[in-house]
Amino acid sequence: MALSHLSFKKMNGLGNDFAVLDARASGFRLTAEEANAIASRETGIGCDQVIVLEPSSRADVFMRILNADGSEVGACGNASRCVGALMAAELGRERVTLETAAGVLDARIAGDGLVTVDMGAPHFGWRDIPLAKKEPDTRAISLAITLPDGRVLEGPSVANIGNPHCIFWVADVDAYDLAAFGRALEYDPMFPERANISLAEVLDDKTVKLRVWERGAGITQACGTAACATAVSAARTGRTGRTVEIRLPGGIIGIEWRADDDHILMTGPVAHEFEGTLTLSNGAVTVARES
Repeated sequence: MALSHLSFKKMNGLGNDFAVLDARASGFRLTAEEANAIASRETGIGCDQVIVLEPSSRADVFMRILNADGSEVGACGNASRCVGALMAAELGRERVTLETAAGVLDARIAGDGLVTVDMGAPHFGWRDIPLAKKEPDTRAISLAITLPDGRVLEGPSVANIGNPHCIFWVADVDAYDLAAFGRALEYDPMFPERANISLAEVLDDKTVKLRVWERGAGITQACGTAACATAVSAARTGRTGRTVEIRLPGGIIGIEWRADDDHILMTGPVAHEFEGTLTLSNGAVTVARES
């Protein structure tokens, strides 16, 4: 199917970048192959995820999230901030609601270029993540990987924040070549739906340094749901309190895990890069950049 002159906006949250397309009027649906072609950094727009806006009966908009490999996922924290900013500007409101495959999120403009999204409550049950087998304590599961240099990563924390996350606690996140083993862990048999893989270094009880291999996208500058998963897992294991600063290669995300309702509040910046139109025909993408 050919799709002609589709308007898009290129945005990012701390370098985690997106092509945002609006299907609310036309109703088009992208195939996995088309999303992969759009995301290509060689021949497409170039992005970690393709976000398609669709009508919603439960919220101001439905955001469909397609990874660079074309796979669909339930949540994306950085994209939620970007879409929240777009919808707030479109509707002339400070607060908007976003429906995702993982549920409805509330987003609000926080000032100074920041957006706060209520990511809901985390899930820690082994079936909820999901894991391939029962684990008695998801604060540290029985998963280990031996690296080529002989070092062993083991006992990661796991959580689901709309997506499955696996967090290894290390003394120095920069001492590991995450790109060399991230994909193998993403596809580990322990994770029947694959997983986002993170290396986390606790700097103090309010600060965590993080690097992420994102499911379906690879190494990313930032991952909002990984920041959320790391923050709640750090608090849950006594490494930090419930309010932390997550430092990613692309910048800083603030996380508050509220005690009264268990919800995670994620605050971070959004950036508009450029916009234009694209045409998809026979698997090829033609991009016309306008600004």
